[in-house]
Formats: sequence, C-alpha cells, structure tokens
Amino acid sequence: MTSDSMDSASFLREKARSLGFIAVGFTRPSCLPYFDSFLSWVSERRYGGMDWVTRYVNLRQDPGMLLAGCKTIITLAYPYSPDIPTSPDGLMAARYTQGLGEDYHVRVKRLGKQLARVVSELFPGSKSRVCVDSAPLLERSLAYASGIGFFGKNNMLIIPGYGSYFYLAEVLTTAAILHHEPKPMDSQCGSCTKCLEACPTKALEAPYVHNSSKCLSYFTIEHRGPLSHDVAKVMGKRFFGCDICQEVCPFNRKRGKAVISLPSAEEILQMGEKEFHQVFGKTAFARAGLSKLKESVRIALLK
Repeated sequence: MTSDSMDSASFLREKARSLGFIAVGFTRPSCLPYFDSFLSWVSERRYGGMDWVTRYVNLRQDPGMLLAGCKTIITLAYPYSPDIPTSPDGLMAARYTQGLGEDYHVRVKRLGKQLARVVSELFPGSKSRVCVDSAPLLERSLAYASGIGFFGKNNMLIIPGYGSYFYLAEVLTTAAILHHEPKPMDSQCGSCTKCLEACPTKALEAPYVHNSSKCLSYFTIEHRGPLSHDVAKVMGKRFFGCDICQEVCPFNRKRGKAVISLPSAEEILQMGEKEFHQVFGKTAFARAGLSKLKESVRIALLK
C-alpha cells in the first residue's frame, strides 16, 4: 500500500472503526456548506449569551486556517449511550454527558489522536490537529460535507440507520489523502415535524431553524443569571441539557432507559467547590460550574 493510493482512505476508515467511531468521512477544508446560514444565525442573535460564537468567524469560514498547509479533514462520529443519566430522586441530564463518565472532549480527542498517529505513519512528515467541539469549527457542516449524515429539522446531524446520539470530531491534516468525492445527503425527514412540535420552549422556530436563546439546553448549561418563570415551568426534571428533539426523532430507534449515575439533588446542593471538582471536575458537567448546577437543581426540585 502506498500513501498516495486510495487505499489510504480505506485503511483509515477501518482503523477509525476499530477505535469505535461509527462513521468516517473525508473532505477538503475549502468545502464548507451553510456558512451563510451561520452568518444569518449570528446576525439575528439567535445565540443568546454565547458571545464566543461571534469570534473567529474567518476560521469558521476557512477551517484550513487552524492548521497551516491543511489539505484534508477527516470527520468522525463517536456514539454515546441512549440511556438517560439520572439521580436517585429522578433528576435527568442530557445523554451526551454520560453521567459521571470522563468528559467526551478528552475521551474522543484521545481516540482521534490515535488515528492522527496512523495518518503520520502513512504520510511521513505530515502534521495533524485533532478537534472535538472546542475549536471554532462548524462541525456539523463539515460532517455533512463529508457525506456521513444529513441535517434533521432539529438541526442535529443524523446518520441513517443510527440516529443522532453521537459526538463529532475532526482530524485536520496536511496529508493529501485521496478519497472518493463525498456526496452530501439530502434530508430524509420528509413531512415529519415531531421535533418542532415537541420542543418545550419552541426553540425550533421552523424546520432547520434553531434559536439557541430559547433552548432548554442553553438555559440549563450556558445561560448566566436567573431563569425566567416560563423556562422554569417547562424544565420538568431536566436540570442539565435537553434531549426532547432527539427523543421524538424516528431515526433514534433506541430510546434508552433511565440509569441512576448521578449524585442526589441534596448531595449536589450540599457540595462545596472542592467536592464539586472531585465529583464533576473531569466530566461534561464541569463546564456549567457549581453555582449553575445548583440553580438548575433547585428549580427542577420544584416540579
């Protein structure tokens, strides 16, 4: 096998699957669909208080700027369990947190780096950079461009036959990996509007239009300041994130079950910063911080 053959792409696909990735795609850094949609979303301030999304717009438009000489982007999807992380008193967190499991940024990046090492072996002298939901990339657009899935009306990327319960990662590399030109998938949602109808805060304002400033995930994780009465009314027992638009999606055939994998509400409310970092410091919950977590727990307990 030579590094300039199409076999390199096939080999990397097999290696990625052996690492647990469920979908692998290849695209060029210049191929970025829906950038105009992103600019419209920003100009309409649908990002709420997440001002960081307005930074580094040039990098979002040209992801190749994140790695000098970038020629190929490998897009990867890594699955997470459909089971619902739950506390003993019934409080629920979004599935992507995987309870008190290791933060997916760390876990998935570690696997991505293993694949990047294989790239460097196939293409000596090449350089790579692994990104997992932290660099200024339009990850879903890149994954769509690589042909691994389509955009659902809930704005999630959906892999036919699997659904949307997965993380995305990218390996940017200076290696010019030959691959078949990907064909982006048309939406397979048809006339279904279950996600729009089920969204408790109407954050899905229209098919393929998501307003983060109305989203329950935004309110329970990113939003700073007290939550409004209207938001508190629809939270239910969801104190960290929301999966409703995914739960009702027909492509997510595995609904999952509630799994007690979180501390009780009382334990969280009694925590100090030291204990918070001991329990949650290496998990996806760390991002919100203890004060935010306590606020959401108190509101959820009122239901």
